[in-house]
Amino acid sequence: MQTVQNISRMPVWIRQNLGRDAAFPHTARALHGRQLHSVCEEARCPNRGECWSRGTATFMLLGDICTRACAFCSVKTGKPVWRDAGEARRVAEAAVDMALAFVVLTSVNRDDLADGGAGAFADCLRELRHLQPDMGVEFLTPDFRKTQIEAAELFVRTLAELPTNSRRDLIWGHNIETVPRLYREARKGAKYERSLRLLGVAAQLPGIEAKSSLMLGLGEEKDEVISVLHDLRAVGVRRLSLGQYLRPTLESLPVARYLHPDEFKEYEALGRELGFTWVKAGPLVRSSYYAEETQGQDHAQADTA
Repeated sequence: MQTVQNISRMPVWIRQNLGRDAAFPHTARALHGRQLHSVCEEARCPNRGECWSRGTATFMLLGDICTRACAFCSVKTGKPVWRDAGEARRVAEAAVDMALAFVVLTSVNRDDLADGGAGAFADCLRELRHLQPDMGVEFLTPDFRKTQIEAAELFVRTLAELPTNSRRDLIWGHNIETVPRLYREARKGAKYERSLRLLGVAAQLPGIEAKSSLMLGLGEEKDEVISVLHDLRAVGVRRLSLGQYLRPTLESLPVARYLHPDEFKEYEALGRELGFTWVKAGPLVRSSYYAEETQGQDHAQADTA
């Protein structure tokens, strides 16, 4: 296994041009023209150019101010007061305008809301499926701190309320992000056990498939990563993505190590051995990267070249 210890410069397999073709400006207009936020921009995703150029995006609900301050993230932290009753409709209209067949919905943490923001996800699901019944949807949610069971019940009720021809399975993703030892430093306000519990709740729901993601290169050891993968499988998670942590700002946690693409291939193979049915691993893989694929390997190697 090859290891990269020099972190003064990004290795060649990380560098990537920002793709811009005919779909890129159309995607930007569909979002900005409706005053919508995307995690692609707020979290400074390295795949924004590629994804926007092929006409896909991850919508970020409930504004752009988060109630938590994770040390790896570039999203603004503060006391949000924003809640837009028309957001769900505009998200659905943008998705149709962009001709999307699959939509990923995420949000900032909103610990100030009684439901943790779960209602915003449910509202978007209703609007999306009513405008385009066959649209695939993935929720990439926060941990809903004190309302996990209530959020799960809301999502199940929402799926049941939809017209029969729109009852496609839902992917419920929640990112475990890193190993337990690094939570205090990297995920202030979060708890490993709480995130694992939410994923277990999601995995037991009918018509819902659980998914999670880890960032590597924060200082974790291989045996710690393997232990997390075992934990995820033990609670029923079936979809897994693994990517390289990239420092979004100078105030964010520094990169401890750049993993070689061969290490990601080993983790991908291990994930499949453990029983994950959808695995995507590579330096530039992110949790919603090619999320619409039923199998998670077709593009995993392309971003490691």
